[in-house]
Amino acid sequence: MAAQPEASVLFGVFNETTEQEQRVALTPDMVARLRKKGVACMVEHDAGNASQYTDADYEHAGATVADRPTLLSRCDAFGFVSRPAADLIAAMHAGQWVIGMLGSFTDDAYIGSLQAAGLTAVAIERLPRQLSAAQSMDEMTSQNSVMGYKAALVAANAYRSFLPMMTTAAGTIRPAKVLVLGAGIAGLQAIGTARRLGAVVTAYDVRPASKAEVESLGAKFLDLGLDFSRGQGEGGYARQLTAQEQAAQQAAVDEKAAQFDIVITTAKVPGRKPPVLLTAAGVAALHRGAVVVDCAASELGGNVEGSRIGTRVTEGGVTVIGAPTLASEVSNTASNLLSRNVADVLSHFVRNGRLQTAPGDEIDDALVVAGRRRAESDESNVSEKKGE
Repeated sequence: MAAQPEASVLFGVFNETTEQEQRVALTPDMVARLRKKGVACMVEHDAGNASQYTDADYEHAGATVADRPTLLSRCDAFGFVSRPAADLIAAMHAGQWVIGMLGSFTDDAYIGSLQAAGLTAVAIERLPRQLSAAQSMDEMTSQNSVMGYKAALVAANAYRSFLPMMTTAAGTIRPAKVLVLGAGIAGLQAIGTARRLGAVVTAYDVRPASKAEVESLGAKFLDLGLDFSRGQGEGGYARQLTAQEQAAQQAAVDEKAAQFDIVITTAKVPGRKPPVLLTAAGVAALHRGAVVVDCAASELGGNVEGSRIGTRVTEGGVTVIGAPTLASEVSNTASNLLSRNVADVLSHFVRNGRLQTAPGDEIDDALVVAGRRRAESDESNVSEKKGE
């Protein structure tokens, strides 16, 4: 058996468990994988309990289980399900690395606080996912896949009838009609899951390429009679529509949605306010007993007008579920996928036995939003001036 390389980087993961969050940023199987890259792991007590991983599991895999102050004093880098809070940032020391979904597209002040603390910040949401080398690091794709799967189950649970067609002695029950708005990773998984549950599924997305993807899963593509031929954005995400395009789309979706029993919305524009796909009028037009699951619900709004996190029933008897944390409800699988993403991001920066960035590396240039990258740029500018 080949000897394991001596660990030169210490990677830490905190216990982020809350009522809404059950995932963990490192699973035991990734501990051995990182060790092969020269990375040792330290995990806060009970960090994996909600994902069915005990402290003993981590220790058996070769990780050290410790308290939070020990992690803060010893670790070179930290991995997060989301991002560290202000009090945790204040407790870190300059030179440490922070890896996670940092909200860098919309929260400049937060990224500024990481820079001010002297931390190197790696924002996974900025990953150039079109690069083959970045595929295994794509946390957004992995977690959206889990979210789409769970969205279909949540909708089925809230719907007060069968999803598949049933022939009984008392007569035939028609299959539920499901509409999925947004045919990205989450939408396609919702389509596939709803289809497997026996529903008749229709889907819509502004991206031209999505029609073939929807139909390949056995679903129908909703024809709104609109042409958003430039619907494909950078990195494979849907671009943000103009105000005029959004208004036309909303009106068309409102009209079509009334014929469906379940509507699942999954359209997100990374780091920005989600587009409103179903207006209040569209919700009001749904029949009593219909269910809407808005996966894009957040503090920025959602795909459903007036969307908020949680469940509400309208005066018309429509159940509207704002559910942005569905991946957390499948915490074991979601953590397995997320842990691989975070571990591969970390491994990318382990060079010559230490954490460092490489000037001109496309992934480095995209992900590092504070710290080392900026410091290197400053040093480069100083060197250039000295050479003049």
